[in-house]
Amino acid sequence: MNTRRLLLSALVAVSLVGCGGPRAFTRGTYEDPNTIEMLGDRFNENDLQLIAKKMAESLASSPRFAQPPPQGSPLPIVLVGKLRNSTSEHIDMRSLGDKIQTALAQTGRFALVDQQARQDIAEEYEYQQSGYVSPDAAKAPGQQASVDFLMTGDLASIIQEVGRDKLVYYKMTAKLNDVRSGTIAWTDEKQIRKKFEKQGVSW
Repeated sequence: MNTRRLLLSALVAVSLVGCGGPRAFTRGTYEDPNTIEMLGDRFNENDLQLIAKKMAESLASSPRFAQPPPQGSPLPIVLVGKLRNSTSEHIDMRSLGDKIQTALAQTGRFALVDQQARQDIAEEYEYQQSGYVSPDAAKAPGQQASVDFLMTGDLASIIQEVGRDKLVYYKMTAKLNDVRSGTIAWTDEKQIRKKFEKQGVSW
């Protein structure tokens, strides 16, 4: 009996050595960030990119903004505001907002105001008016650009699981609100539908 136990212990020890002990990601390569890969059933960077691209292209080509303003006229000023997460997942909505803001800027049709930067600028005004900066060089509030349009949005999802199959559906709805009138100047949605099959995971 003791011999059998010793043999079993030896086999377990050999198997652990063969596994190489604890595993870690030690070697990597750079990948194209635009490559679409789905390694899991959660919201990922590909979904974020698809949403931002759709919203920027849709807004820039909409009837109200399809034609650039006359030469010498200012670009419409847009603030990407609160984007709400109505899914059951933890999603970085600020990253989504930043991605949409970048995509809008790249169209060349809009001037952008950053919401977070506004707060930082307000603190900088206080510092420059505190006496640490020369009064002749200090900047003061009262000359910032006025936002023409405020973008808001909502990301929702529906998840269905039947047997080994799982369907994940996302819908991002964005709206551009005219700050002067309060009316909706544009709205559109991006739908993403993904299907997954449950499989065993081996190490």
